[in-house]
Amino acid sequence: MIATTSYNRARAVEYAQRWALSRNPLFYDFTGGGGNCTNFVSQAVLAGSLVMNPMETFGWYYRNVSDRAPAWTGVREFYEFMVGIGDFSPKNTRIGPFATEVGRERVEIGDVVQLANSSGVFYHSLLVTGFRGRDILIAAQSNDALNRPLSTYNYATARFLHVEGVNLELEDREEVFSALLNGLEIPPADVIFRVTEV
Repeated sequence: MIATTSYNRARAVEYAQRWALSRNPLFYDFTGGGGNCTNFVSQAVLAGSLVMNPMETFGWYYRNVSDRAPAWTGVREFYEFMVGIGDFSPKNTRIGPFATEVGRERVEIGDVVQLANSSGVFYHSLLVTGFRGRDILIAAQSNDALNRPLSTYNYATARFLHVEGVNLELEDREEVFSALLNGLEIPPADVIFRVTEV
């Protein structure tokens, strides 16, 4: 059974601010080998969701440099996973964070911006860390940035991914139900409320 919980935007931003100008040793650094931008954004989104999707090929996970989903490090694949299009399952039927592409006016901290060149190819992922007037501040890696105004980037178009929430898979509760039904045990609070701890 899938349950939905909120995305912790403050944690995502705290992570981005902590690691934007350095590297978390838990993750391989792809700078110089295709870029580290989406890897970094995935790490920050993980900090705000604390849930990965372990499905091979069409999931969103990182175990090590040679065992990770394409959506963890690929700009297009990250987008398709988050919004649930292409070969990726619909966002309401799979585990992990999920987003909707929105207009710039709906962006919040912890959301993701992706930039495209004049050919329409999206090539860069950034995390929203704040606002200065009408400008969006971002954190990014490869070309490391912390609270850099989006207006200082040179790009043709941008898309904005508003992270709506996080889907969690709840364990089978048949035994818990049976014990309650048969008057044997009240479900422990951590079983009932575990989903809200994310």
